[in-house]
Amino acid sequence: MSEQRKDLPGEAELADMSRDDLVKLGTNLDGVELVHYADRWPVKGTRAERRAERGVAAWFVLSGLAGLAFVAVYLFWPWRYKGPFTDGELLYSLYTPMLGLTLGVCILALGIGVLAHAKRFFNEEIAVQQRHDGPSEAVDQKTIGALLGDAAATSGLGRRSVIKRSLGFAGGMFAVGAGLFTLGGLVRDPWAKSDDKDSLWHTGWKPESGEKIYLRRDTGDPHEVVLVRPEDLDAGGFETVFPFRESERHDPEKLVKALRRSDNPVMLIRLRSNQHVVKRKGQEDFNYGDYYAYSKICTHLGCPTSLYEQQTGRLLCPCHQSQFDVFTYGKPMFGPATRALPQLPITVDEDGYFVARGDFIEPIGPGFWERKS
Repeated sequence: MSEQRKDLPGEAELADMSRDDLVKLGTNLDGVELVHYADRWPVKGTRAERRAERGVAAWFVLSGLAGLAFVAVYLFWPWRYKGPFTDGELLYSLYTPMLGLTLGVCILALGIGVLAHAKRFFNEEIAVQQRHDGPSEAVDQKTIGALLGDAAATSGLGRRSVIKRSLGFAGGMFAVGAGLFTLGGLVRDPWAKSDDKDSLWHTGWKPESGEKIYLRRDTGDPHEVVLVRPEDLDAGGFETVFPFRESERHDPEKLVKALRRSDNPVMLIRLRSNQHVVKRKGQEDFNYGDYYAYSKICTHLGCPTSLYEQQTGRLLCPCHQSQFDVFTYGKPMFGPATRALPQLPITVDEDGYFVARGDFIEPIGPGFWERKS
């Protein structure tokens, strides 16, 4: 290869060559034949050119506005759960569609703008190139840089400030939107209001003002309150339960929220009386007889561990097949989960209803940086 290219210019000659000279040299060295190469706008500043420029800029402006709308929806749109037939339910139900719509329009308009700019302002070119083997040499690296620079220069982007600024706006808002979408859910201080039941350290089972917290069944009607007694479960059976406070009985919004809050579901399981159970240190009295209550939220990625096999005592998470052993304090036995399911301390009150003795003593669900275990 090197013997056939002894006539190539040296480094000093390359440094003295103009960009046009380097472009011609690069095409010749690569065996490229330009069949057709013409400026798409030989007469500059015509009405048609300005109209095309405004058309391209319009797509970039639309992309930027859609990206800005995405940020606004992400930060300010009502996202907290609203039950059916309650005030604000419509806006809540539109939260996810609005995120998808605004980010989708941002990406689509940006792509259309880039394609429209290339189609309307890049030089018309038809080239035929012969392929060759072997790695690129220094002269190829120099000339390809010139070719790319020539493409940027002949595109006219540098002198079309409207397109340049609108592209910057669109690209900037897309970057902000994509970054916010990726990292926004992680930007939460777990220590902020760490004693509040809405923090990462607590759940809806956290006692407030000494009020009793019952275990409630979900009947499908969020306004119907059905409390759970020990005799409601057969040996080997289980049921998903939720917290209930008497102060919430006549508050439809709080009744719905208790059923829909993501960290509230608990699996109440009744083991067989002859079953040997290994209890976790420090949690020996968390159960009530044969009844055990574990968080339903998988410690891997937060899916519901809703499949229970009573013969083996295995709780299965259907998302990634993590398995937890109920007979051994909810210990993970298989799959990607590495932490046991948190156990809720329970008892029965004087009226024979199950009640929680307190909140979980550890954060439920997936781990986060500040968590120690």
